[in-house]
Amino acid sequence: MSDATTTVDPKATDDRRLRRDIGIIGLLFTAVGSIIGSGWLFGALSAAQIAGPASILAWGIGGVMIILIGLCYAELGTMFPVSGGVVRFPHFAFGSFASYTLGWITWLAVASTTSIEVLAALQYSTNYLPWLQHLQDGVPVLTGAGFAVAVAMLALFSLINVVGIRWFARLNNALVWWKLIIIVVVIVAFLMTAFDGANFTGGAQDHADAGGFMPFGWSGVFASIATAGIVFSYLGFRQGVELAGETHNPQRNVPIAIIGSVLITGVIYVALQIAFIGALPPGALVDGWAHIGTSFSGGLDHIAATYGPLAAMATVMGLTWLAVLLYIDAFISPADTGLIYTTVTARISYAMGRNGNAPSALAKVSRRGVPWVSVIVTFVAGMIFLLPFPGWQKLVGFVTSATVLSFGSGPLALVAMRRQLPAQRRPFRLPGMHVLAFLGFLSSNLIVYWSGWDIVWKLMIAVLIGYVVLLLHEWRSRGNTPRLELASGAWVPLWLAGLASISWLGEYPALDKHAGNLGVIGFGWAILVVAGFSLVIMWIATAMRLPTERVEAHLREPAPEATAQLGEPSP
Repeated sequence: MSDATTTVDPKATDDRRLRRDIGIIGLLFTAVGSIIGSGWLFGALSAAQIAGPASILAWGIGGVMIILIGLCYAELGTMFPVSGGVVRFPHFAFGSFASYTLGWITWLAVASTTSIEVLAALQYSTNYLPWLQHLQDGVPVLTGAGFAVAVAMLALFSLINVVGIRWFARLNNALVWWKLIIIVVVIVAFLMTAFDGANFTGGAQDHADAGGFMPFGWSGVFASIATAGIVFSYLGFRQGVELAGETHNPQRNVPIAIIGSVLITGVIYVALQIAFIGALPPGALVDGWAHIGTSFSGGLDHIAATYGPLAAMATVMGLTWLAVLLYIDAFISPADTGLIYTTVTARISYAMGRNGNAPSALAKVSRRGVPWVSVIVTFVAGMIFLLPFPGWQKLVGFVTSATVLSFGSGPLALVAMRRQLPAQRRPFRLPGMHVLAFLGFLSSNLIVYWSGWDIVWKLMIAVLIGYVVLLLHEWRSRGNTPRLELASGAWVPLWLAGLASISWLGEYPALDKHAGNLGVIGFGWAILVVAGFSLVIMWIATAMRLPTERVEAHLREPAPEATAQLGEPSP
């Protein structure tokens, strides 16, 4: 059967109801603002503890891996500029079952990210508002009053979103300028005040056993990419995809937002890591890199370092004014990112309702052009995610793995779409597509593997819960939902089961002997195994892709409420 050569415009029946009020600067700043959230406030310390000075390499490698994934979405996002694209693209290429699985994983990741950013803002704030959090087994957790403040922040984010995307974009642009200025000020202040080049090679004689530039080897570098907040800090590039349906010139704006945001922030993050390591005080490495958070100096309050490492560093250096700025920004930066993720989570819910494998009410759009039901669901989910989550870093590995796992479908959808719709207009056509798509898919799988078995098994349990939710939705709908198209999505369980098996047989986390994994596959062999596995799954997924007529049918599907609900009075 030959693939068709027709050109289909999904906007004809789809996201025309959403307002297109975000320009090129607005879209780029939305991505940059989402990237510069809580990651830079905690990531420099966490990465140094896991990888030592080689954490500089980790930031660069992580950025390259994310760009490889983002390039695939640059073509897809300009070809089909629809909101919630990370969920919609696998729906177009592989059908309802594949898109539901990946949509569920994506939704869990983005919904919990909003709560993480709120936790980060309150964690720094605890240094001057101690009633917000307290330490439980050494981990910061919310008090009752802190939970109430967190809920109020989630409510504010939701209100801003309901008012409309135009006001969101205007507010975000101003906040991003603030965040960029503050992080540059921190870098310059650290570099100008204290810079000890010996810290990059093991330090002075009194702590010469710190391990040199790469104290934990490449294993530590790769582990930090997945678990120290490095990849987590780059994940905001997705906003250029998720809001593609709400920008007026997606062909130009989407690639610039995706690639430009990672390049801008990558340079900033590497510079911050260099400044952080160079500014470590003389006694910081006495107990080795893994313990620098508790040994900045003999007189540093460990609790202050736990709640706000960069501010604690500034205090040790005598930069009180910078510590004050950091405490202010430590509320503004995560809060702005939380606002952005509230927007994105609502668009993911909208996309799942739009796909038909979740309640259609999620796709309702108000007269202001806002998916208001999804905004409400996002608020409720955010409150739930606040309850069991203790502290910022405990969540980063899970959210990173879940998000990157969902991103892995993008390269596969790109390869499938080249065969399904070869004549489709592609304003941005990725050169060397097959090679870059494979590298993007491999990057996704490696990041999940490096996050470690103790995170991967929890992620797989979350996927199984999602399938239970799907079965309940199918039962409640009495067969009135679109067909699942299991034949074209059967590669998804194979992919997830294979990744879980490799993780179980692997040695990550290398520093935790009680994680439950077997450690049969060594460090170097694991990369080869994951590469071979990625190639096999890419071939299977491409072979199982939907026929062209089904792809075109999905692209032409009207929104669930397009005829019945459009124009209906809504909030």
